[in-house]
Amino acid sequence: MTFSRTQVQAASGTLHERFCDVRAHTLALAAPLSAEDQCIQSMPDASPTKWHLAHSTWFFETVLLAPHLDGYQPFDKHFHYLFNSYYEALGPRHPRPQRGLLTRPTLQEVHAYRAHVDAAVQRLLRQVVEGEAPWREVEAIVALGLNHEQQHQELLLTDILHAFWCNPLLPAYDPAPAPALRLAAQPAPQQWVEMQGGVVQIGHQAGSAFSFDNETPRHAALLQPYRIADRLVNCREYLQFIEDGGYRNAQLWLSDGWAAVQAQAWHAPAYWLAPDDPRLAQHDAGSAKGWQVFGLQGLRPLDPEAPVAQLSFYEAAAFAEWAGARLPTEFEWEATHAAPGMRQMTGHVWQWTRSSYDPYPGFMPLPGVAAEYNGKFMVGQLVLRGGSLATPSGHTRPSYRNFFPPAARWQFSGLRLAKEL
Repeated sequence: MTFSRTQVQAASGTLHERFCDVRAHTLALAAPLSAEDQCIQSMPDASPTKWHLAHSTWFFETVLLAPHLDGYQPFDKHFHYLFNSYYEALGPRHPRPQRGLLTRPTLQEVHAYRAHVDAAVQRLLRQVVEGEAPWREVEAIVALGLNHEQQHQELLLTDILHAFWCNPLLPAYDPAPAPALRLAAQPAPQQWVEMQGGVVQIGHQAGSAFSFDNETPRHAALLQPYRIADRLVNCREYLQFIEDGGYRNAQLWLSDGWAAVQAQAWHAPAYWLAPDDPRLAQHDAGSAKGWQVFGLQGLRPLDPEAPVAQLSFYEAAAFAEWAGARLPTEFEWEATHAAPGMRQMTGHVWQWTRSSYDPYPGFMPLPGVAAEYNGKFMVGQLVLRGGSLATPSGHTRPSYRNFFPPAARWQFSGLRLAKEL
């Protein structure tokens, strides 16, 4: 398909506006954090806020500007090594578990780096309008870079939440009231939606807006008849699982999950504090009754009707076993997405599925450097669907596939139940 100059001009203007919005939003998310906050790394799986700011900029510099903007001069040649994440084709990189040691470059230098790259991207978009750069290639990489940055916006929040959880003061990222997780003041009881199964089409429809390579190609999947809950499992229901001895009953757990329970001394979701937890004595919540939950707004009393979050796949699967149900497959989840009466499909917590993170039939990675974006992680991980309260608005779609190892529980991850019909 060829594009007229008028079409390119209009599309480029829209892309430029979105570029500015996404880049500004990342800075806004980091704004409540001090320079000290933005340098901390609380575990190898997390990254400092400052690193997120720099790496999302590195992506545009390395994948977009270096090959497509004639005469582009890198802001600092050392950043190519410091802020590469996992791209083997681009050479060696700073070890991931040591990102918190990077007190230099300073936060101010990282902000200057972002401004340098932003100006260069805007210059490239002007060249596209003037016919001096290929629109199709530039648009595809900018779109990928923006969606990549939105992923890091979510990680920025979940990573700093884990860091603050490790702080005895349990500081709040944002002291404002938490966003409402309920869909009604008095949520309706859980209902089961019956699905007849059959052959369904799964995956992103080619040619319809943006998608990651792991959402393609669209293909047929055969589903047996099943039932799926019309809403997420809430904290009240999960607390019943805890009080019924769920974390002490090995029969409910997968073998690796039970080993994790024993090794990590799990007794509740991450960031839950029992009424007798000694950490509560250091806070105003020390005199409160009942369970407390730590989140982006700090420590709050457990809301029984809010979707349970910060679960590993193992915990989600054990709860489903206790409830006489199972987790849905990712294909059941996607096929159910448009069903009438479904609630809390996105914007609350990511939902664990029973599907391993595998390539779809005929999967082809993106060309060039971006070939390493998703495909090489397709082993040993489970798929989550939906999106959470930390996911940027408009970032997900029904075919979106998130993925984490089964023991990960520092994300806003929960579950909905399914059963055979």
